[in-house]
Amino acid sequence: MDARGGHTEAAVLVPMHGWPEAPGLVFTERRGDLRRHAGEISFPGGRRDPGEELLQTALREAHEEIGLHSDHVEVAGALPPIGTFVSNYKVHPFVGLIEPGLSFTPNPDEVESVIVASLDELVEAFAMKRLVRRGVPFRTETFQVGDALIWGATGRILAELLERLRPGELDAAR
Repeated sequence: MDARGGHTEAAVLVPMHGWPEAPGLVFTERRGDLRRHAGEISFPGGRRDPGEELLQTALREAHEEIGLHSDHVEVAGALPPIGTFVSNYKVHPFVGLIEPGLSFTPNPDEVESVIVASLDELVEAFAMKRLVRRGVPFRTETFQVGDALIWGATGRILAELLERLRPGELDAAR
């Protein structure tokens, strides 16, 4: 699905700490018993509420999911929207700079755990893989961080961000 795909507007915050000396990103592992995207690794985010700006959505969801208050986020910019295949979302990613060492409080209703990884780890963890979901094979960007596999819309957002920050570094694995 191209960047324009998806009918339901959603937004995610891409929390980045340590920029530019030792940058890293913050992800959530969604609870395994959720109805949608169970157990998946994602950036904090969700569906836009009526009358809400997309940036407000990303900041609200980051606060709700991991306790990251908007006062601790300096919005650096936005990445192009990404469409999702199964859930039909149009996800708008916003990059937010945060202080290193912040503690996060996962919302037990939605988030199993918080994952923090350096950009170096993420570049090293990149691979194009063939996955099968709901019986359909496809080739996609993946990042294996410990036991966590980052793929799908989050993997595509991450690949876009890394390509902008470190042009060409993912090319060898493609």
